[in-house]
Amino acid sequence: MLFHLALADDWRAARAAGEYAISTRGAVLEDVGFVHCSTAEQWPGVRARFYADVPDDALVLLSIDEARVPAEVRWEPPVPDRPGAGSAASGPNKPGPELFPHVYGPIPVAAVVAAEPLPKVGR
Repeated sequence: MLFHLALADDWRAARAAGEYAISTRGAVLEDVGFVHCSTAEQWPGVRARFYADVPDDALVLLSIDEARVPAEVRWEPPVPDRPGAGSAASGPNKPGPELFPHVYGPIPVAAVVAAEPLPKVGR
């Protein structure tokens, strides 16, 4: 399962269009080349780092069934063009950067198996 934090308004627009094509906050797939996703363990850190100023009720957590995504999914450092991009997950027990799932195309709405309000995580 892949996860993506979406602004509620962006998700509503995607449902009307039939596909989700927002890369990350303030950036679209067309500009970035992929949709940033994360694992169940990673999304809370993404929330804290990039969406801390967004109220919980303005966000939804998309649960995406990778098998339903026709686009290529690559596991890459947070910034793929910087292979040595550091991460909090790097260290003596984890050689190299933490890898995130990047979806190289739009995500069909049918691939999103849940779009839910944010669960409370360490808050």
